[in-house]
Amino acid sequence: MSGKENAAISQLLALLEARYALRVLWALRDGHAQTFRLLQDSVGGITPNTLNTRIKELREAGLVSHGHEGYSLTLSGQDLLKRLSDLQAFAAKWQQGQAKKAPAPSP
Repeated sequence: MSGKENAAISQLLALLEARYALRVLWALRDGHAQTFRLLQDSVGGITPNTLNTRIKELREAGLVSHGHEGYSLTLSGQDLLKRLSDLQAFAAKWQQGQAKKAPAPSP
């Protein structure tokens, strides 16, 4: 992988690693615009200040837009989530594997 490719991935991961960033994107995945309040409820546990910050960062990155109906994913945001959609299947398999590793409850 070239230095430019590494820099691009590092930059994207830094954006997505920010607290609640992926949750905000995931909450918008169904394609329906959400108001600030609805988005806050969808994400769960996020303060208004943190949500404002994440929205600003995701808008500057071109992943989220704001229209008269609320916040929604841009085409780039939709593309990113499409590429991340395999995580859902992986997460389910991973969770099953973790459950198998868990010690049995004591009688």
